[in-house]
Amino acid sequence: MILVVEDKPGMRRMLRETLEGADYRVDEAADGEEALKKLSLNHYRLVLTDLKLPKKDGLAVLRAAREVGGNLPVILMTAYGTIETAVQAMKDGAVDFLTKPFDSDYLLGLIERSLERYRLYTENLVLKEGFAEKMGFPKIVGASRAMQQVSALIQKVAPSNATVLLLGESGTGKELFARAIHQMSTRPGRPFIAINSAAIPDTLLENELFGHEKGAYTGAQTQKQGRFELADGGTLFLDEIGDLSPAVQAKLLRVLQDGAFERVGGTKPIQVDVRIITATNTDLARAVRERKFREDLFFRLNVFPISIPPLRERPEDVPMLVTHFLHRFAQEMRKEVREVTPEALKGLMGYPWPGNVRELENFIERAVILAPEPILTVHDFALGLKQGGEREPDLPLTGSLHEVGARASARAERDLIARTLQATGGNKSKAAEVLQVSYKTLLNKIKEYGIEAAPAAG
Repeated sequence: MILVVEDKPGMRRMLRETLEGADYRVDEAADGEEALKKLSLNHYRLVLTDLKLPKKDGLAVLRAAREVGGNLPVILMTAYGTIETAVQAMKDGAVDFLTKPFDSDYLLGLIERSLERYRLYTENLVLKEGFAEKMGFPKIVGASRAMQQVSALIQKVAPSNATVLLLGESGTGKELFARAIHQMSTRPGRPFIAINSAAIPDTLLENELFGHEKGAYTGAQTQKQGRFELADGGTLFLDEIGDLSPAVQAKLLRVLQDGAFERVGGTKPIQVDVRIITATNTDLARAVRERKFREDLFFRLNVFPISIPPLRERPEDVPMLVTHFLHRFAQEMRKEVREVTPEALKGLMGYPWPGNVRELENFIERAVILAPEPILTVHDFALGLKQGGEREPDLPLTGSLHEVGARASARAERDLIARTLQATGGNKSKAAEVLQVSYKTLLNKIKEYGIEAAPAAG
């Protein structure tokens, strides 16, 4: 979207018609103060501003644009052009300076060139330090070619209202990318509402998404707004979209087609303006072929698909992620943990990470919690990581859910006790204190798991 700042209504209308005729989306401000307010609330691709404005002049708008948008291109217009003013404007960061009257075709060419330079500048900014914080979303970490490509795609689609489908395994950070798209869209000041479709039973999901009217069912004593109403004007992120029931799929299709729905138990259509971002770790095309997912809904959701690569396909990103998580958790826990040894890093890079970035994050967090020294070694990773990236064999997934859960719990207990004993130099009393269990319980667990404690420090 382009912000046009011009105090004369006729000129402002002419600029809007010219830009919209070239398929640009336009927002307007009639004075400098209004422009500054809009710059603080919205995300623009370019600012076209008059120099002489009421309340705040064009140079003030230029400086404000530079503060909120880094290299956000700003073009200044004036009927009172002077070399001194032009020099000052360029020095403050304007991309160009136009003297009225000017040719519309020249203006459009200048805007196109300015936007292209801005696009090239920001091509990989999503992955750079400081940019995420400035834009208001968590930093996306990665320098691999695959992540650079994903970064470029989300920056291209973000300013539009296109429906985005994020594809990727669990733990790849799909919600993080959805939030990034929202913050770089034209709706960053509006709500971002996320809901995990797989985490809510089918009988409750429709109610969560669309709300209900008073008396819609037993216990519905008041009217309730659903997530679509709460996200009005903003973005709704539907995670695990492949798990939607046929009934909810049908209702979602209507919202995508008409922008309207009824609450459960209601008959009055409710109109909403919501940008939809969905995500799934399943093959939706296959689900369509197997008649488990509506084909018409799939086509509606698959407008702009983006595949998030699993961590095993970009091992070169592991060192950056390790450093990122290490610094974050060390700061949160106020621990002097600074780095990982090359041997440990080699092991981390060699492991396939079936749980992706989320698994690595949890892995580093646990290591930082238990770390006795500022530098983490292979032995500081309690999940059995070995040189070369191998880990203990996967748990056998046979038997009942209770039996599998019991085996997983036992392994976690054993690993944690062994690591804590190592960290305390074999001091069982101190280990029991750290683990928040009684000394007797710890002894029983050590015997049960056959753990060989490190010799106590003398």
